[in-house]
Amino acid sequence: MFTGIIEELGRVSSVEQRGEDARIVIAAQIVTEDSHDGDSIAVNGVCLTALDVQKDSFAADVSRETLHRSTLGRLQPGSPVNLERSVTPATRLGGHLVQGHVDARGKFLSAEAHGGSWTVRIAYPPEVARYLVFKGSVAVEGISLTIAELTDEHFAIAIIPKTWEVTNFSHLQPGEEVNLEVDVIAKYVERIMLFQRSEANPTQ
Repeated sequence: MFTGIIEELGRVSSVEQRGEDARIVIAAQIVTEDSHDGDSIAVNGVCLTALDVQKDSFAADVSRETLHRSTLGRLQPGSPVNLERSVTPATRLGGHLVQGHVDARGKFLSAEAHGGSWTVRIAYPPEVARYLVFKGSVAVEGISLTIAELTDEHFAIAIIPKTWEVTNFSHLQPGEEVNLEVDVIAKYVERIMLFQRSEANPTQ
């Protein structure tokens, strides 16, 4: 479990294909400080298991399913990646509950500067539309964000200077895909309501 508050902007050192899977090595210094082999680290919003943790790097194996569902399959040496360690019982929940399970891939449309802040617009696929609400939470590339504008095809988010500085948003180009994770609470509510409807109208 994560909070969507990015701790560090790391860099991909290498990508090794292993059949249909891959192993990536990421250069980092903050998230490796107290991490050990087997710990969870979110990479662009994808929960991965840290391996071969060193002072300035860690590795992670990425399955075929993860490569297909997320944008991790497009990573190349030098790619900037958002990093966050998993929460602890003492962690402040500064963002929202983020599982590190990508629901869909969206598309970065634009970033409009307003002095030191930005308005970023992200296109989203139809399958996640029902989970998005105005002023609700969404994770984009692992970043906990609030939806400031919502249309049938895209949503807008306000990015403060600190977020722009410590995440990969400033490196994205129009048309690039991004990882989306909707608020898990919305998915639980949907599931509960589905069962309530089934119980109220049982099939004969």
